[in-house]
Parts: sequence; structure tokens; C-alpha cells
Amino acid sequence: MNRQVADREEREMQLHGLHHVTAVTGKVAENLRFYTQVLGLRLVKKTVNQDDVSAYHLFYADRLGTPGTDITFFDWPQIGSNQRGTDSIVRTLFRVAGTAALDYWAGRFQEQGIAFSRAGYLGAREALLFEDPEGQRLALVDDDGAPFEGEPWTEAGIPAEYALRGFYAVTLSTPRLGMIEPILTRVLNFTRTAEHANPENAGETVVVYSMDGGGPGKEVHVIEQPRLPAAWLGAGGVHHVAFRLRDDEEQRGWEERLARIGLPTSGIIDRYYFKSLYFRISNGILFELATDGPGFATDEPLAALGERLALPPFLEPRRQQIEAGLKPI
Repeated sequence: MNRQVADREEREMQLHGLHHVTAVTGKVAENLRFYTQVLGLRLVKKTVNQDDVSAYHLFYADRLGTPGTDITFFDWPQIGSNQRGTDSIVRTLFRVAGTAALDYWAGRFQEQGIAFSRAGYLGAREALLFEDPEGQRLALVDDDGAPFEGEPWTEAGIPAEYALRGFYAVTLSTPRLGMIEPILTRVLNFTRTAEHANPENAGETVVVYSMDGGGPGKEVHVIEQPRLPAAWLGAGGVHHVAFRLRDDEEQRGWEERLARIGLPTSGIIDRYYFKSLYFRISNGILFELATDGPGFATDEPLAALGERLALPPFLEPRRQQIEAGLKPI
């Protein structure tokens, strides 16, 4: 293959949307209650941080554990609170289907005593902005009924038509847009598709970057905030965001591309439920490229996801030791 053809093929490489968002909690029992009983997500995997087996790693998603629906949490009770600032992932936006769903959630939040604001987002599109009990910044965005490949989880009593439908986008803060835009557009092949006013801070602009055609689940929003101090990760903050790859072949292609560009990576790591490739786009923002499979049902029946402590095979021999170091939740 000549260099010209290879360059064209690299320009056509695409990530296929958000895969998961991993955040930090210091209060795992309260976290479990909020994401399952208030937001109505399913606990699809209760496992441990493979790099720190003293900590739970909880995955909340739709009924099937569909890639693009799961927000995950490391349980680090000693870490302290997140210090907000720039050079960080600042908000996770979930999808709901239409203004009727936003009305439902506004009523539910009022009943639960959860503060929220209702604002125009992406122009005429509406959103509810709110936080979890530890200050994790979240939003529900009207996806205008866009196709959803997953299946809502309704065991918390939330009607399927109002349930969360996976991610809409994540929002990044950067002190200078020029620091990360070349990585988003020239390396990851995102397209700068829109701009709109920041509903939280007058005078700021949210720049929208899209992948694989854009739309719900395929956007990253970036705010330039040069006057803010750098964030410091803690409970209530986001550790990293992962993007979808179809299979191992795509992942190897991205690993090779990043290596040619000279962007340091972790190398491909087998997380058992998917394979991961990590790299930083700045000091404070960590990206992951994750395969869609094998999925969360690889070691548990679909009907029983999240009901027991699941360990990948390489940790199974240490189960007794690992369970002894975890507090029951």
C-alpha cells in the first residue's frame, strides 16, 4: 500500500460514539442507590478496579449493558472531593426521548429533592442540568427520538418511554482550545460541527465535535475556560471517557495510528469485558478506545448481571483475598 492510500484510509478512520464514562465515588452505597433507584440504570457489573483490587468498579447501564449506555465508578473513599477546574471532563450528558421525558424527570427530581435547571442546549434542544449527591455534573438531553440500539431498564419503576437511553455527549473544559482541537480533528478524525452558548456561563461558547456522522451518542462538547485553575480529580469527578471500536482489528489500527503520530499509549489491555487502549490528550484528560465486545454477559447470565462480585479469570484465584478487602454493599 502506498503512503497516499494509507493517508487517505487513516483520514477515513472513525470512532463510533461514546462507549463508557468512568468516574469516582467516595460513597459507594449512596452511589449505588442514586444511579439505580433515582436514575433507574441497571447495575450490570459489580467487579473491582483491575489496577487496584481494593476498590469496587461498578458499571451502570441499560438492560443489556449496551456499549454507549454505561457510566462506571471507581470506589475510592479516601480520595477527597473533586476540585473543579479546567483541563478536565466536566459533565456527562445522557439521552432521553423528547420533551415529555424531560417533563417526567423534572417532576421526579422535584419529588426526590434534587436541584436542577432546565435550559436550552444545542440551540433549541432542551436539557435538564443536575448533579449526583457527590457533585458529579450530569444532564439529560432531548434526543428528539433518535434511534437507540439498546433496551431500557424499567425495574426501578421508570416507564420505558422516559428511561435514560445512553449517552448524548460529554463536555470537556480546556484552558485553550488550540491545545486539544488538533488531536480531536487531525488525529481522531472528529469534525467540528456546531457552536452554541454555554447554558451555565454567559459569554462562553460550547464547541461541538462529532464522530462517525455525529448526533446523539457521537459528540464531544468543548468549552474554552482560560481563567479557571486546573482541576484535581476526586469523588464527584470523571476519571476518563471511552469511545467505541467495533472489534480488535479496528483497535489495532488505532494503536498503530497513534504510534505513528507519536502519541504515547498504554498499549492494548484486555479488560475481559472489552479491550482498552488509553492515551492522554492533555495533562488532565484521559481518553480510552474500547472494543464493543465481548460484553458483560461473557461471565454471567443476562438475567443475573451485577448480582455477584464478578472477577476476570486472571483475578479469580485471588477471590477470597479480594472479597475480604471489600466492604459489602
